[in-house]
Amino acid sequence: MIKRTIYTAIIFFLITGLSGYANAQSTVSVKASVDKSSILIGEHFVLRLEANIPENEAIRFFDFDTLPHFEFLERQKIDTTNTSTGTILTQVIRMTSFDSGHWVIPRFVLDEKLFTDSIPFDVGFSTPFDPTQPYHDIKDVIDVQIKEEQQWWWYIAGGGLLLLTLLLWLLLRKKPVKAKAIEKPVNAFEEAMTEIAKLEKNRPAAKEYYTGLVDIFRLYIARKKGISSLQKTTDDLVAQLKSIGMKNENFEALRRALQLSDFVKFAKYVPTPEDDRMSIDTIKQSIKEIEQVN
Repeated sequence: MIKRTIYTAIIFFLITGLSGYANAQSTVSVKASVDKSSILIGEHFVLRLEANIPENEAIRFFDFDTLPHFEFLERQKIDTTNTSTGTILTQVIRMTSFDSGHWVIPRFVLDEKLFTDSIPFDVGFSTPFDPTQPYHDIKDVIDVQIKEEQQWWWYIAGGGLLLLTLLLWLLLRKKPVKAKAIEKPVNAFEEAMTEIAKLEKNRPAAKEYYTGLVDIFRLYIARKKGISSLQKTTDDLVAQLKSIGMKNENFEALRRALQLSDFVKFAKYVPTPEDDRMSIDTIKQSIKEIEQVN
């Protein structure tokens, strides 16, 4: 009788355990994670999405196009891995943000009752504002007292400069003026490609590199399309470029490259070699596309 009771108990626990194991294996699970929780403005980071689908469930994955305050740089294809209990779907997305602040990557919904956790995320500049530091008042202009005897030196220096200017004028005024050589019309496209090649070869420091790259583009667009952009802000330039007929995806890539240049020049953001290559390739491609637009 005792043995029979023991056997019954063992069978009961085995059935219960196997049922729980089978139940666990039939549950869909999802997960979202990032490789870092904060970045400098314009810096890249990686978002990883995962869905574990058991055999008895329909295969499906997250469906979304945009995320507020973030931009997609690269969305890799969904990777499928078959296991003994079902299928694991994963996707890696390389992202960035140009909006400083504390944001939240929202949860990703697989169905009504199944979604990932939201992820808090910070985007900032390299030197955060410290409110604990004391403020400094604006100082008044300090008058410099010039001693009376020093004024004679200014008179002597001014007279010497005037005499030197007169002497140079007398020496040079009789020289015949050489006829200016006839300049060939400037080919805006060839000039831009030549200057970009020089910039790639010389590889100056980051600030000079991005400043030179954007100046080449501004001069090209002024000569090719008559868009006076040398004295305008990047936002003004982007607004004017909307009407020249570029493809939308190429226009967005150009806008990001121009904004990244501003961040390098003014926000003390240190670009990566990948940023350098992406920016110069984008400017090249944009010039080639604009050259073909009527």
